[in-house]
Amino acid sequence: MFLGTHEPRLDEKGRLILPAKFREPLAPGLVITKGQERCLYVFPADEFARITEQLRQTPLTAKSARDYMRVMFAGAHDEIPDKQGRVTIPNGLRDYASLTKECVVIGANTRVEIWDAKSWQSYLADREGDFANVSEEIFPGLF
Repeated sequence: MFLGTHEPRLDEKGRLILPAKFREPLAPGLVITKGQERCLYVFPADEFARITEQLRQTPLTAKSARDYMRVMFAGAHDEIPDKQGRVTIPNGLRDYASLTKECVVIGANTRVEIWDAKSWQSYLADREGDFANVSEEIFPGLF
């Protein structure tokens, strides 16, 4: 499980140092791809394989599923972090997420998300009120 908020910087070569607490589960390999809300999703390779298997069960006749898979897989980049825990984020993915030097990396349960720092602050400001007001109907019996 990935938890927490971290603020690494993107270097001039498009590399990001993964937070120390995320390195071990990502060390065997990871997949970076486009996420919702213009962030990037980072999955451990085995979790990405599990998701891929679930997506294979989706009928090819479902247009929205085809569209989603095309965007997700076409933008995907697999990598093994280097010894310093760095990963290279390809130009296309950096552009998609509007990544600049200042980034935010968050733990999001089974994945890591990479955000442009300003985009994350804006998203968080917009959503924290909603979070405080989540009702029983959304997550029945959870709390």
